[in-house]
Amino acid sequence: MSQYIYFLGIGGTLMGSLAQLAVEMGFSVAGSDQAVYPPMSDQLKDANIKVFEGFDPAQMKPAPDLVVIGNAGLPRGHPAVEYVLKNNIPYTSGAEWLGRYVLPSRWVIAASGTHGKTTTASMLAWILDCAGLSPGYLIGGVPSNLDRSARLGQSPFFVVEADEYDTSYFDRRSKFVHYRPRTLLVNNLEYDHADIFPDLAAIATQFHHLLRAVPGDGLIVAPSADDDVNDVLNMGCWTPVSRFGSTRPRLPIPQDTGELWRATSSSSDGSHFDVACNDTNLGRIHWSQIGEHNVNNALAVIAAARHVGVPAEVSIDALNRFAGVKRRMEVIARIGDVTVYDDFAHHPTAIRTTLQGLRNKVGNEEIIAVVEPRSHTMSLGTLRNDLATCCAAADEVYWFRGENIKWDLTELVQKCVVPAHQHDNLARMIKTLARLPKRKRHIVIMSNGGFGGIYEKLPAALQNV
Repeated sequence: MSQYIYFLGIGGTLMGSLAQLAVEMGFSVAGSDQAVYPPMSDQLKDANIKVFEGFDPAQMKPAPDLVVIGNAGLPRGHPAVEYVLKNNIPYTSGAEWLGRYVLPSRWVIAASGTHGKTTTASMLAWILDCAGLSPGYLIGGVPSNLDRSARLGQSPFFVVEADEYDTSYFDRRSKFVHYRPRTLLVNNLEYDHADIFPDLAAIATQFHHLLRAVPGDGLIVAPSADDDVNDVLNMGCWTPVSRFGSTRPRLPIPQDTGELWRATSSSSDGSHFDVACNDTNLGRIHWSQIGEHNVNNALAVIAAARHVGVPAEVSIDALNRFAGVKRRMEVIARIGDVTVYDDFAHHPTAIRTTLQGLRNKVGNEEIIAVVEPRSHTMSLGTLRNDLATCCAAADEVYWFRGENIKWDLTELVQKCVVPAHQHDNLARMIKTLARLPKRKRHIVIMSNGGFGGIYEKLPAALQNV
């Protein structure tokens, strides 16, 4: 009889993906969450995983052999956590379960950083798949080129999105310390997760712990011009470092390989560019992605894929067929002259670079940003000053104040560098957007949550006007 594993918080991207891996490994799996919505709900259904909404002690009868406890909304005092502890049921965290049961003996390729983890991990998995390597992977999103967010694969290689958020209520270390990568991408480093990190230095310490786990014959791929990443490298580095960016690092470290991956002849929107390593041109990318951030993502993954044996030319060919990731500037509706996008951006820098990439693509066409500052950092108002300027590339911005937002957005609306509006009634906001004068328009919905079903409700309202 197979071991029975129960996942608390199964609707989250990490936990839902782990549940799918557990099924693939032959375990009997079930789980629960407060709410489960697409695309994860669809994947769990396809995997025939029994999912309960809410928590009732009867859901854990008979008792599982192991409970995997997520870190989103599952602190001490939660009835499910208290039930596990009271009944002495063996438990672990999601990241530790992955590190203990899936990753040993694998060549782990980890994508880390404040921004771009999901996209770069998706690119890497797709590149290795195109190269015939059949990698395993676990990604915090659904790559459009692949049929699900996680699989075991049939080779030594395993691509993982390496998150710096804490592991669980009983393990306050970052998740990624459990993964022990051989190839590590560090996309960038900024202050985020204000609910658990007091400052950027605390996050840098966790990244330093990650670097300590990369072997000497591994590879770290890092940006050349990110001073905060360079500070982490200078805290201690025992692994060769390849760089990506437009210039060489201002303060190189002894571990720098001298290898610089850069883009030349790039279009303003990043939709096409040449890839060069040092002074050697290796090929041209012409793809559906936009934005300078995605250009850098491409350079980083080409360097990482070469470390595991994939020639740059093969990576470039794969990226030319890369279709992106769901909820990353995903077009969800075209109604007349209005295009509606779903984007996961939930940090001022991500909002800024995403909107600027769209602006460079569409020129003078109207862009409206609809932003729910829902993440822990945003809901606490920690980066509120940056929010006033991050939508500069849009023509107008609608800020939605959900129930979890703990600060008044009035001052933000007043300071915003483009015309701004505040709403706390979703239905009223959708009606206002649907009744805007008819013209060529791009509406970008930005949130890291379900946003009250706006992704279905707004297109329906536009259709009915």
